[in-house]
Amino acid sequence: MFTRTLLAGLAAVSLLAAAPASAKSIKVGVTPGPHAQIMEAVKELAAPKGLDIEILEFSDYVVPNEALNSGDLDANSFQHKPYLDNQVRDRGYELTDVATTVNFPIGVYSQKYKSVEDIPEGGSIAIPNDPTNGGRVLLLLQDKGLLKLTEGVGTKASVADIVENPKNLKIIEIDAAQLPRSLPDVDAAGINTNYAKEAGLDPVNDPILRESPKGPYVNVIAVRTVDKDADWVRTLVETYQSDEIRAFVAETFQGAVLSSW
Repeated sequence: MFTRTLLAGLAAVSLLAAAPASAKSIKVGVTPGPHAQIMEAVKELAAPKGLDIEILEFSDYVVPNEALNSGDLDANSFQHKPYLDNQVRDRGYELTDVATTVNFPIGVYSQKYKSVEDIPEGGSIAIPNDPTNGGRVLLLLQDKGLLKLTEGVGTKASVADIVENPKNLKIIEIDAAQLPRSLPDVDAAGINTNYAKEAGLDPVNDPILRESPKGPYVNVIAVRTVDKDADWVRTLVETYQSDEIRAFVAETFQGAVLSSW
């Protein structure tokens, strides 16, 4: 009897020793598509480390930061740094980026033309209606000589910064998630990779114009500034920026999404 009791006690101690010392549950906001898929893989890898991740999907780019700032989320992973910086500046959020994640080169798609140069005089191009992603498309169009923007505007470019428009293109601002649906009604549309993939588009081969994968638009994990040094943040970042997740991104997205580490 004593021996059985002792062995049972040792087994219990062994199980306790194997269990994570400080389990933590967090809520992470993502947008549907690649961000959600990657976070599901992160969740699986983080569980044995004592980090339980509940993933919540949001269909727009505004609510995830509002929810994080208010404490309804512990972190989010859906946006690039220029967008986060703009939100912090304009809305007074106390949010901080703690790691880079992946890059989604934005593309211009068309059901009517094979090249942006073929878009006719007075043609229509739809772009995201949020400040930074819309600016990304405008910068692409400028690089192809279709527009000229205010000198030095950089990542803050907006429709108001168009100073030359030789083909009198109509730039139509639309909610980012609705851009794929706009394709039959416009000559071209600048669409974020996650929404393009969700709509069945191929972000590598379908765009008639595609952003360089190098640049300021690498996505980030954001947390409340007060949490930036927390142990769970360190675990989340280390798990995300792991060899396993890099391999998952490469295999799953075949170049449409690029890891940053």
